[in-house]
Amino acid sequence: MGLSSLAISVPFWENVPGATFPLRCQLNEAVDSTMGVNGVNAMKSLMTDVARALVDDSDAVRIDVFDENDTTVLRLFVAPDDVGKIIGKQGRTARSLRTILSAASMKLQHRFALDIVEADDMELDEGE
Repeated sequence: MGLSSLAISVPFWENVPGATFPLRCQLNEAVDSTMGVNGVNAMKSLMTDVARALVDDSDAVRIDVFDENDTTVLRLFVAPDDVGKIIGKQGRTARSLRTILSAASMKLQHRFALDIVEADDMELDEGE
C-alpha cells in the first residue's frame, strides 16, 4: 500500500480534538458554493476549522476577511505560542494550508490569499 492510498483511506478528522464536522465535507461545501458571501464564509469556516485542529489554543484562532484588488485575503490570527504549529517546519504546514485554499479557489474562480499573523493580547480582546 502506497503512502498516498494510506493517507486517503484514514480520515484524520476522527482523531482531531475539537473537529466537529468532517473537513472534507467543508471543502466540498466551499467549492460547491457560489462565489460571494457564501463562498467566502465557507472558505473562512474551512480555514478556521483546520487551524483550530492544528493549534493548542483554539479559542485564539480568528480570521478576518478583506478584499484587496481582485483577491480576498483571509488573515489568520493565532496565539503567539501556536504560530510555529501553523507555519510548520520550513513552512510546510502554511504551504499546505495555502494549497488547500488555492485548490478550492480554482473551483470558485476567485483568488484567495492566506496571511498568518501572531495575535497579541490586544488583538484577541478586540475579536471578542
